[in-house]
Amino acid sequence: MIPFINLKSLHQQHADEINQAVQRVIDSGYFILGPEGDAFEEAFASYHGVKHAVGVANGTDAIEIALWTAGVGRGDEVITVSHTAMPTVTAIEAIGAVPILVDIDPSTFTIDPKAIESAITPRTKAIIPVHIYGQAAEMTAIMTIANQHNLLVVEDCAQAHGAKHKGQLVGTFGHLATFSFYPTKNLGAYGDGGAVITNDDAYADRMKRIRFYGQSSRYTYTERGTNSRLDEMQAAILSVKLKYLDEHNARRRVLAKHYDTCLSQLDIELPSEHPDNHHVYHLYVIRTDNRDQVMSNLKEHGVGTIIHYPVPIHLQASHQDLNMPQGSLPITEQFAGEILSLPLYIGLSEAQVEQVAHALEQSLC
Repeated sequence: MIPFINLKSLHQQHADEINQAVQRVIDSGYFILGPEGDAFEEAFASYHGVKHAVGVANGTDAIEIALWTAGVGRGDEVITVSHTAMPTVTAIEAIGAVPILVDIDPSTFTIDPKAIESAITPRTKAIIPVHIYGQAAEMTAIMTIANQHNLLVVEDCAQAHGAKHKGQLVGTFGHLATFSFYPTKNLGAYGDGGAVITNDDAYADRMKRIRFYGQSSRYTYTERGTNSRLDEMQAAILSVKLKYLDEHNARRRVLAKHYDTCLSQLDIELPSEHPDNHHVYHLYVIRTDNRDQVMSNLKEHGVGTIIHYPVPIHLQASHQDLNMPQGSLPITEQFAGEILSLPLYIGLSEAQVEQVAHALEQSLC
């Protein structure tokens, strides 16, 4: 059996350091907004070469608080993709803004800059490019569009910790950038967690107030806020794992290239790395016309797979009020019926990649 994900193998590599970090938090008696959180925020900001990182409770809150901080609110339009995890859109709607969903580039699965331009209206306030599967969106073109139209850019980096576009880390192009530390991410906590990074001092100060009920000092509230804090335990664990992020991403790239070699002769579409990008392969996603049958056959061969994502957001029952019927986003809709994510995680071996490839070859017959 080769599961789709195995988080135990990653923990085992760094168990001693992580256990020491957890014990350090327990011994300190300090569990919320303490020194571990401060240390992680400083390290995460330093990794990206930005001035500020603000820890929050999860990646969804990160997007909501980023938009909230920058003044996006009720009735404002925010352009993003339908081909993303639901939290991207959930966060937009949480502040009363309106998600405007556009199609993706067929080679990268990320937002199509041309589609952004055609979707801009007088009510457009922001763009959220999603760096999906570990591949960077075309940020140079996106920032040009945003600057021309005076639009806020909030990068959704939940699946792309350490990815680059033209040698520059994702999260450092826009006005703000959001991250999820859900356990399966390239940089994952042992529970929920998230962060927002920025070079804007005012944004950073406001986010720190908003995440703590709007509090500017103890029991003094200068604005309305919410409760969204990265706890000390998760911060301590993330500080350990951050040291190994580039090493782990390099390993993911090795495994992805081995998949490329092993699958190159099969009648499937392999993921591509845009020549301007450094892909970190949060997911290794293939395309095949007979996806559902292939997925079933792989299960019979003991290989776990997942679809990211089988139903685009604009076609979900929960979002029929967007009035985007079948056919609205043709590339997104086509790919939703063809994509399949293969196992790729720290601890997977080259031999297991070869097993998956062999099982896939048999599953296509």
